[in-house]
Amino acid sequence: MKVSPELIAFLVPYDEKIQKLVLQLRGFVIDVLPTTNELIWDNYNAVAIAYSKSDKLKDAFCHLAVYPNHVNFGFNKGTQLTQQEFPLQGKGKLIRHITVKEFELFPANKIKTMLFEAIGLSEKLNDKLIDSKLQSKSIVMSTTKNKRRPYIN
Repeated sequence: MKVSPELIAFLVPYDEKIQKLVLQLRGFVIDVLPTTNELIWDNYNAVAIAYSKSDKLKDAFCHLAVYPNHVNFGFNKGTQLTQQEFPLQGKGKLIRHITVKEFELFPANKIKTMLFEAIGLSEKLNDKLIDSKLQSKSIVMSTTKNKRRPYIN
């Protein structure tokens, strides 16, 4: 799946290192599951990208949250993962994440194992996703005018 022009535009205000990191993490997810939709939000405090086998956030299995100095790689149902290869961060009811500052330090093999389980959890909650013949696409879900994160007027 090609990177959408909207995502590129949303990332422009960030440092080149962060832009590159987002695209590397995005590539990792798409390599693991090429038949996924990319749901994009240009939010107040971060650019957020969720990956789902539908066009709904409730079916998302992981996400990226882009901040000025790092990217959070999150699992939407992280509290339900049994194969936690290492501790994930977060205190909410469902979401857990790791903070990534450099792709070279990203534990890809361990995350891949957890990602497969996360996909399975998503499919378990919506069995229509199991044999989905999805044509992958990037979908901009919303944009916010006022921003507290890096942005260009």
